[in-house]
Amino acid sequence: MVTFIIGLVVLLVGGALYGKVCEKVFRPDDRETPAVRLNDGMDYVPMKKWKNSLIQLLNIAGTGPILGPIQGILFGPIAFITIPIGCIIGGAFHDYMCGMISVREDGAQMPALIKKYLGKYTYPIYNIFVCLLMLLVGAVFIYTPGDLFVSQILKADSGVTNPVLWIVYGVIFVYYIVATLFPIDKIIGKVYPIFGALLILSAVGVFAGLLIKGYPLDDIWTTGVIGVHPKGLHFIPVFFVTVACGIVSGFHSTQATLVSRTMKSEKEGRMTFYNMMLAEGFIAMIWAAAAMGVINLGLANADTSTTAVVGIIANDLLGNIGGIIAVIGIIVLPITSGDTALRSLRLIISDALKIDQTKKSKRLAVSLVIFALVAGLLIFAKINSDGFEVLWRYFAWANQTIAVFAFGMITMYMIKNKKPFIMALIPGMFYMFIISSFILNAQIGFNLPWVISYSVAGALTAAYGAALVICGMRSVKPKLN
Repeated sequence: MVTFIIGLVVLLVGGALYGKVCEKVFRPDDRETPAVRLNDGMDYVPMKKWKNSLIQLLNIAGTGPILGPIQGILFGPIAFITIPIGCIIGGAFHDYMCGMISVREDGAQMPALIKKYLGKYTYPIYNIFVCLLMLLVGAVFIYTPGDLFVSQILKADSGVTNPVLWIVYGVIFVYYIVATLFPIDKIIGKVYPIFGALLILSAVGVFAGLLIKGYPLDDIWTTGVIGVHPKGLHFIPVFFVTVACGIVSGFHSTQATLVSRTMKSEKEGRMTFYNMMLAEGFIAMIWAAAAMGVINLGLANADTSTTAVVGIIANDLLGNIGGIIAVIGIIVLPITSGDTALRSLRLIISDALKIDQTKKSKRLAVSLVIFALVAGLLIFAKINSDGFEVLWRYFAWANQTIAVFAFGMITMYMIKNKKPFIMALIPGMFYMFIISSFILNAQIGFNLPWVISYSVAGALTAAYGAALVICGMRSVKPKLN
């Protein structure tokens, strides 16, 4: 358990220190924010700091920081070190800079920021990726909470033939529609405190149970730095794609820019963006440790499904009633990410096509198209035996690909504003290598041997870094008359 404790200390102490560095580099000030200056009663609505922070946490904390670490811990206790370090210098920095740059750019959403800082030719490519990602998030985050509710709460079959499952899907679907259409402070701002309480209660409960019951956790000096995965998977890149939401997630950039439109002060940014990602890292650490514990106790193994592991952990640590509360908290996570993902998609499409979102009829028209596509993806995932696995793999890869775009945007912003751009360039290049080597080797990609995949990924990574630095330096070079 020593490695786990060291990881928690790194996350809390390191996060506090690096968070101050990020804030000092960006230099938030007292200028009027978009929420105040552009208040439209719909998307630009000033809200309290605690509410913005809670919304941001719930937006970004889907099933990723739970299901991802449960799978990632199969690589061994190295996860207890890589999660906090990656969260501090990668994920939390990524979320903070995306949110704060958006605040400085009148609450612009990520596509607009990509267009401004990475150019008009990168913009359509990014738009395709981010729209597909949002649709996948919407479908995945109806599927997973629906199945968890039916199997863990109702204790019923979550198969395609069970009509109860489709009723549950329908209820979540209706909530998404309402949350997407109505002003952000009328629905999301009202129900999120309730959801937040369940999330915090379940996370604290599992953490306390983990310590009280003394779950046996491995240390890196007994298993080796990187353990051998039961299925022989490579730590790089598979671990960093699998544990996306506990370390770095491109999806978070779209949620940070959404919340940027409701902040009263720039000085709230560190708490709202940086610290909420640290909280997600903490959640990821807890569930990774709990999963290792139940595996070491023989309550689960490498072949046990991740949703089943969730139920085993909750019931063993918290008992029947406490387990139900914990599972409800987990069900809340994807729901509170899916609704804002689809809301972000509405804004992205509307901004790109210049559709006025102050009119209900136009909001409805855009939303109907979005939900029709989500419904199609959901049906595909459920009626095909491997449909969900295919969607999840593409979702995980696309999620990290969006992060590479975001790091590129941050790098260009920092170069143009004479800030230490290396803070963004290094994690951006690392994840360029991750997504490239993964898709080159994966069966859902090019299915190339690892030697070739790593070699090509290395070349692409070098090109990515060089292009950003060269283009960035050219953009700030004084022009001769």
